[in-house]
Amino acid sequence: MRVATASQDTGARSQDTSAKAKPESTVAQADTGKAKADTGAGAADQAGELRDAYHQAPRDTVSETVYDGWKQFNLNCARCHGEDAMGTSIAPHLIMSLKPDGPINSKELFMSTVCAGRPAKGMPAWCSLGLTMDKIQDIYAYVKGRSDGKISPGRPAVREGT
Repeated sequence: MRVATASQDTGARSQDTSAKAKPESTVAQADTGKAKADTGAGAADQAGELRDAYHQAPRDTVSETVYDGWKQFNLNCARCHGEDAMGTSIAPHLIMSLKPDGPINSKELFMSTVCAGRPAKGMPAWCSLGLTMDKIQDIYAYVKGRSDGKISPGRPAVREGT
């Protein structure tokens, strides 16, 4: 018969204890997560927990036309004119350009500038690249809303029924 020393016995017990503790703590963590899900909190509450500085909830609710303009702006214009039309070192700040005293102070001038481009300044002629006048009008609606202060920076939400 083998007799275990006190240190061997303690080591065996600590291994048994830690082996038991791990599954219990894992179960406790799973139960905590389940408890959060079972509290009945709405999707908005859960989504709020997931937000960070780079993934904010929409601040504005806009028509489908303006939302489509936001999408088209981000697809075609933001790489040069910056996110939220705030300009870059490559292309101007469109919010200021569309002000009444700005260089592009009418819808017609905006439409013709986007369609024909400004090749001397590096802006392509978007109509020849396949951007339709309807999409340019949507972009104008978005940028004009930003210029007038009606739309905050960031992704807008779509108003239901528009």
